[in-house]
Amino acid sequence: MNLLKNRMVIGVVCILLSLIICFGLTPLFNQGISQKTEIIRVTKEIKSGDIITEDMVKSIEVGGYNLPENVIRTKENAVGTYALADLSVGDYILNTKVSVTPASENAYLYRLDGSKQAISITIKSFANGLSGKLQSGDIVSIIAPDYRGQGETVIPPELKYVEVISVTASNGDDANTGESTSEDEKELPSTVTLLVTPEQGNLLATLEADGKCHLSLVYRGESVNTTKFLEMQSEILKELYPEESVTTDGEETDVQDEIPVIEGQTFDAEPAATSDVPDSHEPDSGEESDDQL
Repeated sequence: MNLLKNRMVIGVVCILLSLIICFGLTPLFNQGISQKTEIIRVTKEIKSGDIITEDMVKSIEVGGYNLPENVIRTKENAVGTYALADLSVGDYILNTKVSVTPASENAYLYRLDGSKQAISITIKSFANGLSGKLQSGDIVSIIAPDYRGQGETVIPPELKYVEVISVTASNGDDANTGESTSEDEKELPSTVTLLVTPEQGNLLATLEADGKCHLSLVYRGESVNTTKFLEMQSEILKELYPEESVTTDGEETDVQDEIPVIEGQTFDAEPAATSDVPDSHEPDSGEESDDQL
């Protein structure tokens, strides 16, 4: 009898549980699955580094179940940002794949103010570009063989410490990481983009036209130390190209009285003014000099 009662109790409990599941939990579960939410979906191919515009994305309504928490749901949060990875048509946009600032290798391109410029030079051979090992933020020196036709290989003082912005393959893709664009072929660096002053840019353009340019790595590491190298280069440029000031009389005078010697180069000083011959050495008006006949 007790066994029968126990079976009856267990049966009643099972029936109650099934009713709760069928009429309580299941509707809630179905409601959660069918709940809709808006997200942003890609409508055009977006390459890494591209700025996302309105025509590249659209807002659509999808089921909210099992969506990533960091998916972007409004256009305002996507338009105007920079892609950190390639995005294909139909992809959702996660906030980890976009940034409000451009990628590090392109950051300077958006902050150029005229004091410095970005210029690219061709890597003539695999060895000329440090065998494809250059990266953004590296400090390099530019070696010029047969510099200005003098038959000497030198590092021009203007190009002793120069910062690398990016390294680009022949197909236009970033080659900083050294990753291949396909399984069968690895794209090698073709050009390197440098951050320079106008004076440095003019000299680099000349070296590029002559086809004589070699890069050597000076430093790679913390940005604090990188800044120190750039400050040293800035001091060298100030000495090579001293600024001019105007006196109250309107005459131009050099800010620096002396031009220092840089990297073995010497600069001829201006000839000193010839002093007047003392009166004691002037011939008397009544006497003939030895040179006169």
